[in-house]
Amino acid sequence: MRIIKAGTTGESGSAEEMAAINAFAKAQLTPEEIYTFSVLLCDNEVDRDFERFTEKTLLELRELFVGKTGITDHDWSAGGQKARIYRTEVVTDPDRKNSLGMPYTYLRGYAYMLRTQSNGDLIAEIEGGIKKETSVGCSVAASLCSICGEELGGGSCSHIKGKQYGGKLCYAELTGAVDAYEWSFVAVPAQRGAGVIKKLDPGKGLSGFVGSEDGSPFSKEFETLSREAALGRRYLKQLRRETLRLALLLDRKLHDALAGSVEKMDEEQLEALKESFDVRLASAFPPLTQLPGRNQVVKLVGDEYKV
Repeated sequence: MRIIKAGTTGESGSAEEMAAINAFAKAQLTPEEIYTFSVLLCDNEVDRDFERFTEKTLLELRELFVGKTGITDHDWSAGGQKARIYRTEVVTDPDRKNSLGMPYTYLRGYAYMLRTQSNGDLIAEIEGGIKKETSVGCSVAASLCSICGEELGGGSCSHIKGKQYGGKLCYAELTGAVDAYEWSFVAVPAQRGAGVIKKLDPGKGLSGFVGSEDGSPFSKEFETLSREAALGRRYLKQLRRETLRLALLLDRKLHDALAGSVEKMDEEQLEALKESFDVRLASAFPPLTQLPGRNQVVKLVGDEYKV
């Protein structure tokens, strides 16, 4: 996350800005007592983890980050609190596109610090461009696959972040902002333009691990297992359809009663039920033969056979 020196609206020390800052202060602060700056918190670009915030999620995070404190290296201690965001805005740059060809959109936060002796070094480092990169700690409700739209790592998705499928990159769409925890000065952010630490409520899952740097050595094995799992799901689907077809041949009411139950049955249960139906159907509809038994002579009328 880069620090933006000049804000797009409002002036440092203006009555409007001071009112927003003093909403978080117990004592009435003056412009001389504070140092203000703005930060690019996160954007809609695909980051190093092959994840990106949607534009809607950025709008949801805009309200959640107001009042959140700035710390160092995500160390959640009271002593590490250095700054606080007093205002946010979502900005779309009409002259810039992200890597997906979408208008580049980002969440900007306006922060203030007290001009104290202990903060003097940090203020100097910000002014000198030493402290530039930051990241945010937040929580989202879902991580959706850009290929199939299902939850990445869930039972219905076998895609891997960072892989190409039919020429299309697989990445996670982070949707449904749940909470914002803090923002922090860090050395290497996840987002190239900003840097984001994203904590997902459902967890990144196995595919999330395989898509990371640590899990990349297992990607080939994961792809094989994913294909086999997809084959198994297709087999179970066909087995359920065949079981219901046999039930329909036996009794329409039996079919209707089982229509919902078979979705919860595993392979062993479905195979047993199908075998039972096969036996009952063989008994109810024995095969007819055109040949007589041994030492038997029958008169062929031909009424049973039609051409």
